[in-house]
Amino acid sequence: MSQNIVNTKRERYLTFYLGEEQYGIAIDKIKEIIAIMKVTNVPNTPVFMRGVINLRGSIIPVVDTRLRFNMEHREPDMHTAIIIVEVEKTNIGFIVDRVEEVSSIDSSNLSEPPKFGSQVDTDFICNVAQVEDGVVMILDVLKLFKADELVSLEEIQQKHTTQGQ
Repeated sequence: MSQNIVNTKRERYLTFYLGEEQYGIAIDKIKEIIAIMKVTNVPNTPVFMRGVINLRGSIIPVVDTRLRFNMEHREPDMHTAIIIVEVEKTNIGFIVDRVEEVSSIDSSNLSEPPKFGSQVDTDFICNVAQVEDGVVMILDVLKLFKADELVSLEEIQQKHTTQGQ
């Protein structure tokens, strides 16, 4: 008597909120999660670049994720956090409204993101996950930045690291 067992893969994602929307990032990209802290402004950077933080001697560029997604700025509160993510060997902090949890999501619950036409940039959403209470948009952190933005983030990090020594 043989049973047909469908072998699906479970992936782990850190889920967080921006407003009412829930997002996820693959757990293997996450370095750490910290409480919001003072961010030093860096002039002549894109509007979503909040500046840099000094985390235990490492200078880390910080992005306001709400502004990156063309959402309204929101003042930090007790739930605001910075998720430190490694993108192309550069650690980048993402300010989020609230960190939720680490979720295991079955690959069978992942689907391609819907296309909203050429006016809406959804390239950074690699999958949409169906979870019991709704939908989680899984982010491709590399696609959150254009190549020149990544280079400028690296330059900001290097410039501030050498200044601090």
